[in-house]
Amino acid sequence: MAKSDKQKLFRVAFLNHGKVYELFCSGVCSSGLLGFVEVTGLVFGEKDSLVVDPTEEKMRDEFDGVEVLHLPMHSVLRVEQVCKKGQAVIRDRESGEKVTPFPIPPGSRTRP
Repeated sequence: MAKSDKQKLFRVAFLNHGKVYELFCSGVCSSGLLGFVEVTGLVFGEKDSLVVDPTEEKMRDEFDGVEVLHLPMHSVLRVEQVCKKGQAVIRDRESGEKVTPFPIPPGSRTRP
């Protein structure tokens, strides 16, 4: 793997349980599972830093031990290659987002 490949960093925004998750990772590609996007190398801030962000802590706990995250293609809103890591966030879907997710047919949703 070339040195420039090791330095790649991506910001991925996706829908999860009605909220928009935005996290950072070192790899994004098509998954071997049909219809999924594979996200690897999740990157979070240092646990021992003085400033503790509850959102990032929640995401770190939720994805603790995850080596590969397979996201359904229709839940991925955006993938961006970035120069440096920012803040991982969880937002409400209706928070003024300008990105519209791919429509899901009404009959395909699971019912409680």
